[in-house]
Amino acid sequence: MLEQRIQQHFIDSADLKYQAAQALGAPINAAVQALLACVTNESKVLACGSGLSSAQALQFAMMCVAGFERERPELAAIALSADAGWAGGSAGQAFEVGALARQIRALGAAGDILLVLCVNGDEPALLEAVLAAHERDMSVIALCARDAGAMGGVMRETDVQVCVPHERAARVREVHTLILHCICDGMDTQLLGEQEML
Repeated sequence: MLEQRIQQHFIDSADLKYQAAQALGAPINAAVQALLACVTNESKVLACGSGLSSAQALQFAMMCVAGFERERPELAAIALSADAGWAGGSAGQAFEVGALARQIRALGAAGDILLVLCVNGDEPALLEAVLAAHERDMSVIALCARDAGAMGGVMRETDVQVCVPHERAARVREVHTLILHCICDGMDTQLLGEQEML
């Protein structure tokens, strides 16, 4: 019984990736082009997410700096922290919605890009982060689920939204990981030329 359930996870994940491949090709390409323009103009990428998605933001920043599958010069990327230590100055102050926004206002500059990963597009901390990025004249790339929620309402025409056509958090995060790999491979291909896919 459990083995069948495990196999179903693999089948569902593969089906979603197959279905999403064609629909997400254009927005992922747009994300690659925006990120390339950013890093080749000596600007930087600020990446963030909430909950488990923050780990994916950290992974993306690490792949930009340390490399993906090939040796290349470092790309400027920073993973923002949703840790309570960023909340504010008051002693004992609990985590506040603006913790990510504070980091963006401190570190972000015109020409930089904010990469946001979210399953629920209604997360106040991430919405505040997007608004802070826009205040700094930064573009935003948002990786969301099918229903981008309020996130869709704060995005600008110049921003890029990549919406995974699913609602289940586990499936969405699996595709987000694949999207991040596609973005890193796309940037490497544009910077270093084609390499045979193994």
